[in-house]
Amino acid sequence: MASILDEYEDSQNRRHPVQHSSRLAAANIGITHSGFVNVRLEEEKPIFNKQRIDFTPPEKINHFAVCNNQLCMSLGKDTLLRIDLAKPDQPNQIELGRKEDSKVHKLFLDPTGSHLVISLSTSECLYLNRNTQKVRSLSRWRGHLIESVGWNKLLGTETNTGPILVGTSQGIIFEAEISASEGSLFNTNPDQYFKQVHALEEDGKPAPVCCIEVERGMESKVFIIATTRKRLFQFVGRIPEGSDQQGFSSIFSQNQELLPSFQEFPFNMGYSEITFYTSKLRICPKAFAWMMGNGVLYGQLDYVRPDSLLSDVQVWDYTPDIDFSFNKPISVVLTQFHFLLLLPDRVKAICTLNGQVVYEDVFPDKFGPLKKMIKDPVGGLIWIYTEKAVFRYHIQREARDVWQMYMSMNKFDLAKEYCRDRPECMDTVLAKEAEHCFQNKRYMESAKCYALTQNYFEEIALKFIEAKQEEALKEFLLKKLNNLKESEKTQITLLVMWLTELYLNRLGLLESDEGKYGLFLETREEFRKFLCSSKHKECLYNNRTTIYDLLASHGNVDDMVYFSVIMQDYERVISHYCQHDDYGAALEVLSKHCDEKLFYKFSPVLMQHIPKKVVDAWIKMGNRLDPKKLIPALVNYSQMGSTQQINETIRYMEFCVYQLVVTEEAIHNYLLSLYAKYKPDSLLSYLEQAGTHASDIHYDLKYALRLCAEHGYLQACVLVYKIMELYEEAVDLALQVDVDLAKSCADLPEDDEELRKKLWLKIARHVVQEEKDVKKAMNCLSSCNLLKIEDILPFFPDFVTIDHFKEAICSSLEEYNQHIDELKREMEEATESAKRIREDIQEMRNKYGLVESQEKCAVCDFPLLNRPFYLFLCGHMFHYDCLFQEVNPHLSSYKQSKLEELQKKLAAASRTSKSRPRPAPKEKEEGGDSASLGKGSASVSREQIKSDIDDIIACECVYCGELMIKSIDKPFIDPLKFEEEKSSWL
Repeated sequence: MASILDEYEDSQNRRHPVQHSSRLAAANIGITHSGFVNVRLEEEKPIFNKQRIDFTPPEKINHFAVCNNQLCMSLGKDTLLRIDLAKPDQPNQIELGRKEDSKVHKLFLDPTGSHLVISLSTSECLYLNRNTQKVRSLSRWRGHLIESVGWNKLLGTETNTGPILVGTSQGIIFEAEISASEGSLFNTNPDQYFKQVHALEEDGKPAPVCCIEVERGMESKVFIIATTRKRLFQFVGRIPEGSDQQGFSSIFSQNQELLPSFQEFPFNMGYSEITFYTSKLRICPKAFAWMMGNGVLYGQLDYVRPDSLLSDVQVWDYTPDIDFSFNKPISVVLTQFHFLLLLPDRVKAICTLNGQVVYEDVFPDKFGPLKKMIKDPVGGLIWIYTEKAVFRYHIQREARDVWQMYMSMNKFDLAKEYCRDRPECMDTVLAKEAEHCFQNKRYMESAKCYALTQNYFEEIALKFIEAKQEEALKEFLLKKLNNLKESEKTQITLLVMWLTELYLNRLGLLESDEGKYGLFLETREEFRKFLCSSKHKECLYNNRTTIYDLLASHGNVDDMVYFSVIMQDYERVISHYCQHDDYGAALEVLSKHCDEKLFYKFSPVLMQHIPKKVVDAWIKMGNRLDPKKLIPALVNYSQMGSTQQINETIRYMEFCVYQLVVTEEAIHNYLLSLYAKYKPDSLLSYLEQAGTHASDIHYDLKYALRLCAEHGYLQACVLVYKIMELYEEAVDLALQVDVDLAKSCADLPEDDEELRKKLWLKIARHVVQEEKDVKKAMNCLSSCNLLKIEDILPFFPDFVTIDHFKEAICSSLEEYNQHIDELKREMEEATESAKRIREDIQEMRNKYGLVESQEKCAVCDFPLLNRPFYLFLCGHMFHYDCLFQEVNPHLSSYKQSKLEELQKKLAAASRTSKSRPRPAPKEKEEGGDSASLGKGSASVSREQIKSDIDDIIACECVYCGELMIKSIDKPFIDPLKFEEEKSSWL
């Protein structure tokens, strides 16, 4: 018993030819019109896999019940076996203790697997809870042979069933409740109450309640389905929310006035059975199957319909091999897409979608006739038992072949739903759907489906072309394009070009038809969205020349401009607008995208037609534009010159000079030329504000001078001469304009008095000779202190009276007298100074110093007289070499090099005098004079060198002179040698 449900052997299953062919068909599924490889799929396991439980019952199995992994079976006369399928090695055997003449009629197990009701053939009932070993009698149920129990799925718990419905063999429906607790002193029975709520009849007679099911829907709605041998009853009602009574009495009382809704079939086989299918994601059943006399009635459960709960009802008639005389159907079980029919020696599986028998399994005779088939609504396993054996069926991938059935029924949405994870099947469904739509002339839908398949592209395209369905072809190409990968560049390019041609053809046809203007606008918008597609932007950009050619060949100028904007090919857009004289639109595109290169290229054309707007755009661009590159556009006007163009050119040049502070010489020169030609009033002010020094200005002075001279602007020329520091030319030209202007020019060379005097003389000569104005000439004398009366007298005529010059001559003579007196004083002071200097020199010649033998050098502290030394008036005495070492570091680099050179000359002179040999007597007589001369010159040279050395190192005392004062901020110890000196002291 330990391995009753865990260890088992697979029995050899005998398959019906129908099932075998179905599997072969599934295994050979190929995609006939696709790009997938048509290969044989791997062998799939059967949907219904039978397994025999490795269990030999000690006694015959009478009845069997399983729910929520709890299995109960009645064995022999008085034994009940309970097994928890989660712990199959721990079976529980209980003795019922019933009378000899009673037999177990049926077992009923609730959905939780906790409550077991045992119906006995003596119209008695027993109750057993999962958590107890004690079988208890249901006394209130005595006298009724129980045929069915409708459990309460909502209120039932492990200790209490809640209100339940019980059907008897006499057609009576009772409402009852069972509690597993021991109860009170006066009520020890588990049954809480047992009351009749309804009675069912057939042909005016009571009929046994074969099955009863209770379901709860939305908004407290309750559905009750009860079946007799040939009738199916439905009871629908609501239980008031918040009411204390949660039973079903009110449901039946609501249907007392009217006959209950039922379906009846004319033939019965003495019993019937109904089964339900509940998906794991739903609480309420969604389908049913009712085995009755005529066949199996199956369909869906619709909880929204007001009149009937059943929908999409169909009847599967029993096949001819089912004969009620010897192989009458026993049980039925419903799965998601099949119902299984149990016969005495076999099991048949019928597909609910097409009513075909898809599986048939024949059981060996050695196990005995099949007694019952049960499905665990929680675990999903199907159980079958005979008196000697127990079998169970596993359902694996029941929906794997459903897509084929839905496809054959043209229910393509459902077919696709059940093959989403199988691309080869999905492709087949899509191809079939596309073909179906095409045959029914639903070309757009067909195109969408074809685009998702792997069918040959050329074949599909030709189908739509032959059918003259360009719109469907376009839809197909669009979908196909969207499904391509980025790496498939060739395919993308071909489809993009083809779609462009289709769109253009369509637009051309619609544009010529005035009645379809709305459709034309819609198609154009769709075409433009296609051109804007970000997914295919790279392809459109790489093939933009081809698309331009297509657009041009169709004369579609608007869309060509639109496409140019998308491709950011603004040059083409602007060229188009300029060719069509739409200069405003061209400038708008320029201003919107602010491309400097395009401004430089198209500004000359735009400046001829809309100069003001162009200049406004330039000003708005500001520093982003290089004014020098815009000069071709500024000078591109006719020889007559539009006044507006000229004014706008000057406006932009002024903006560059005054606002942007452009320093380009070409810009300033061009503005000068414009001022000189068209706006002379602004020329002088520009030159004045541009600066008065050549380093400050940004225009070409020579060009400005020539320009002003050509146009006769003398004052401007004077200003340029002043900046060029050509003061003579400035004064000469200024005298032609204004004497005051010439005076302002004459005072400019402040550092050159001779030139300034010369310029003033020019002014004076002009005043005397040209204007013949004596007073102005005399004013020149007062304006410039460099001029004297005698300087300007030669300019006057010979017969001018002296009265005009009397004051000037007198003041000039007084100045001369004062100058003579000053010279006399200076001469007397110089004579006195020379006299004092001669006396000081004479006194110095007689001055001497006394040096005693014990005197020591102030530097080395050694006796002074043993080496050459210096004596200073301050009293300090130094050896020659000691003084040299003290003074040399403080000398400038020039004096150091000079001193080094003098020492080398002194050493060379000393060597020459020592090495010269004494001459022979004859030689002395012959060349005595020259020898003496040479010796005398060498001595003079050495003395001069020594004197020069003394001038450098002994010009002052090193301790009392300026050298000591300059070194006052220097440390006593060299910072580089501080550490060394410090360590020497330790």
